Amino acid sequence: MSNPNEVPQPQQPGAQPPHGGNVPPSGSPQPPVPPPAPGGYQPPAGYQPPPPPPSRGFRFEMPSDRPRNFNDAMPRGGLSGMFTVSWLPVELKVAYWIWLISGLLGLLGGVIGLFGAFVLLAVVPGVGFLVLLLVLVALVLAGAQVILAMKMKEGHEWARFALTVVAGISLLLAILNTSAAEGRGGGSWPSFTISLVATVLMWLPNSQAWFASLRGRA
Repeated sequence: MSNPNEVPQPQQPGAQPPHGGNVPPSGSPQPPVPPPAPGGYQPPAGYQPPPPPPSRGFRFEMPSDRPRNFNDAMPRGGLSGMFTVSWLPVELKVAYWIWLISGLLGLLGGVIGLFGAFVLLAVVPGVGFLVLLLVLVALVLAGAQVILAMKMKEGHEWARFALTVVAGISLLLAILNTSAAEGRGGGSWPSFTISLVATVLMWLPNSQAWFASLRGRA
């Protein structure tokens, strides 16, 4: 039996209170905060820093969304959405119209060239065959340009890369035509200039940001 005159002993540090749980009563002093670990602040376990903001500068990367089959290279929904470009930034809208219109004009010029090639085949078979071959190649390239422009509009970076190669081919043709004509009429230079403008628009920072936002989803 305890003595009523016995003075209670003070509670030792770290000891649990006799009742009422582990929560100290209101107004009691809080335990001291331990000093930070050596080397500065240590993040809690599982903490992941936020990703850095995307860079809006120019950065060239090889496309990783190359088509795996013929269907991947064809426009989704066929040619029905050829004139729908509302979701594109302004730079890509202008580039798309340049590629599309020049490709359609190339197809029209190729069809007209076929008639001239057939006439030459009847008059001068050797020359006519060569002209026919060149016209067919031009038709294929013009058709490919239209398809590539539509795939670029869908957000495929491989199509943008392929159109850049087309601009390089236009430069090569302009140089060859100028050399063959000895400076008397480099007719391919206007075509190259138009292709160059469209190519630059496709690689501007705003266009880069749009393709980056679609990366992995196109």
